[in-house]
Amino acid sequence: MHRPCAQGGMVAGGRGWHSGFMTQKLNLELRSGLPEHLRVLAEKYPRRDWYGNPNFNDLTAFWLDRHLMFRELLDRLIAGTEAFLDAETAGYGPELARYSGFLLNQLHGHHQIEDAHYFPRFQAFDTRLVQAFDLLDGDHHALDAHLHDLADQTNAVLQKLANGGAARDDAGRLLTVQQAFKGFLNRHLMDEEEIIVPIVLEYGAELE
Repeated sequence: MHRPCAQGGMVAGGRGWHSGFMTQKLNLELRSGLPEHLRVLAEKYPRRDWYGNPNFNDLTAFWLDRHLMFRELLDRLIAGTEAFLDAETAGYGPELARYSGFLLNQLHGHHQIEDAHYFPRFQAFDTRLVQAFDLLDGDHHALDAHLHDLADQTNAVLQKLANGGAARDDAGRLLTVQQAFKGFLNRHLMDEEEIIVPIVLEYGAELE
């Protein structure tokens, strides 16, 4: 779904809403981490030891770097909105359009690749983690709804700026959406990393 944005180009939302049931322990908006029964490999392979493991490969490093890029892009967007609210900084509109569009498009593509290629392959290696991939699938659908909200509020700001109107109130609402999305995204990325990387480290030879 695409929505017009001012400042040149389109800011796209996600792929829709997932109607599947998620318990509180699995719901992205409610959980504070992976449930204990899904941490069987995460406990065996703590984050601090990942990079020194012989099964840690270049593809996994690239995947983690993409996650870092998403975090940094969102931090940049939040900082830009905060600066605009402080002093209505020049150049806010073009930068908002550019980085928001890039973030949303890249996240959508990243999730498509994970859903179509990585997750179906990885989930076959350890039956104890079947529910973990249900969790990640639920996360992707939940994040799509939040991506729609982020796109809509971003476009509201860009439209006001393009029309020469006061965008301060809209930017304030956008900041709230951006900050909430940061929390949801980081929760998902942290949990996804603690599911996928330990699988790579445990079954590295079989993944070749």
